[in-house]
Amino acid sequence: MAIVVPGEGIVLEGLWQSGDARAAVIAPPHPEFGGSLENPAVAEIAHGFYKAGCASLRFNWRGVGASQGSVTGDPESAEADFGAALKQLLATIEVPVIGAGYSFGAATALRVALREPILRELFLVAPPVSMIRDLPLEQLGRPVHVIVGSEDTFAPFRELSELLTPLANARLEVIPEADHFFALKGLAELAELARAALG
Repeated sequence: MAIVVPGEGIVLEGLWQSGDARAAVIAPPHPEFGGSLENPAVAEIAHGFYKAGCASLRFNWRGVGASQGSVTGDPESAEADFGAALKQLLATIEVPVIGAGYSFGAATALRVALREPILRELFLVAPPVSMIRDLPLEQLGRPVHVIVGSEDTFAPFRELSELLTPLANARLEVIPEADHFFALKGLAELAELARAALG
């Protein structure tokens, strides 16, 4: 169901999918490279969550689709947009909340989670290593599910594994032959891994 998400002086476009067990905010990939709530990987995450009984709110970054404002790759603007979606979700449903995202959206969800304990767990798909390597990941202290393709050059699984090893509640799963964009392989597996992560 299409909804509006009030932001900081702007209104964002959102897509709500019902569920009753938990709820998630799902952030799309980089807005300057066509990232939107209609991205196939984002849709598969939402579908997997739905199969697990988890509600979700996808949203478009400012300037994308029907969202007001100007497109920007600024991390602070991205965090503000994610925060607006989170606030909308919390006003809608009272269940444990998951922070989720794909690529740039995964890195944004991670940064927001570091200051928002209301995000009980994280589901991150292909978070670019360059965007998260300097974050204080040891401060998370909650479950983190990370999915990546074996051929992903932006989020190499070996480098991600090194970053996640110190975290007691982190789990990394690799989809064979999938690249960062899931262009030729991995979308169906992504939906199933999303469902299983919340199972």
